This record gives sequence, structure tokens and C-alpha cells, in this order.
Amino acid sequence: MTAVTTEGRGATGAPVRGLTVLYDAQCALCTHLRHWLARQSQLVPLELLPAGSAGAHARFPGLDHARTLEEITVVGDSGQVYRGSRAWIVVLWALREHRPLAHRLATPAGAKLARGAVLAAAKWREAQRPAGQAHPQGVRWGGQAYRRADGWSYHPGTGWTYEPPSCSGGAPATR
Repeated sequence: MTAVTTEGRGATGAPVRGLTVLYDAQCALCTHLRHWLARQSQLVPLELLPAGSAGAHARFPGLDHARTLEEITVVGDSGQVYRGSRAWIVVLWALREHRPLAHRLATPAGAKLARGAVLAAAKWREAQRPAGQAHPQGVRWGGQAYRRADGWSYHPGTGWTYEPPSCSGGAPATR
């Protein structure tokens, strides 16, 4: 199965009958959450698979496996790929006791909260690793500023900030 993102492919019409959660087996927070997920009552079956593992490469050859070690990635049984806060929302949606929360987090206001939680977890994960130390799976960060195309940036001294991209393609808008 070749995994593809849900943006622009009409995957919203494909039913989800199973999800594979790719988690960082070298991260204490990730493994804690993996064990928590395994204990939850599931409405949609979750398979918990270490990101970057031989099994993950074999199951999803078209997936960017280095990226799966940087942020949570969930793959649906029809090839849908969810990352970051969207991945957490779909995982919560799969859980019996947390589906109502997933519906609230899927709203515009809830999505901001979900994104903030994912960014906080990412900052915590990086704080657990000494600056410049390579991830055990080979992901290298180096402790420098990290900028994403969606406007989020991570700076080692100040943490995560958001500057909305400008429509004109010029400098980001300031507040």
C-alpha cells in the first residue's frame, strides 16, 4: 500500500476501518502514550508500530520515515496519512471514551488547542535530548531554529511561535 496524504485527494469519503499509529520507540513520552493507547477501548482498531522500524518501512514504502520520527503519524487502512494534531484527533476519534473530545478538537477552536498540545509535546521531546545529539534512529536536528511552511517556528531560546504566512508572498504578518 502506498500512503498518501488526505489533502486534495477526497479521502474524506473513504471509511476508516483500522489505523496504524507510528510512534517513536526511543521517546519516553511516545512509549508511555503507546501503552496508554493499548489499554483503551477502541471503536476503530489501532495497530501500534515503531516509526522508522523495518516493519514500518515494509508496510509503508512510500512514506517519509524520517518525518514519522519527528511528529506523530497515523496511516488509515485506505492509505490516508494524518500528521501532528490531525493524527492525535483521529486517534482520539478511534477510542470509545474519547470520541466526543475528538469531535470538539476537530472544530476550528479545538484545532488550535490540539495544535498547541502537539507543539508542547514536541518541545518537551526536544528538551529531553541534549542539543545537537542525533536521534537514535538517525534524525538530526542540531538545536537551530526550525521553520515550517505553515508559519510555525521553533527557536531553542524562545520555543514555538506562529507567524501567519503572507498572502502576497512577502514578509510574514506581525502583531
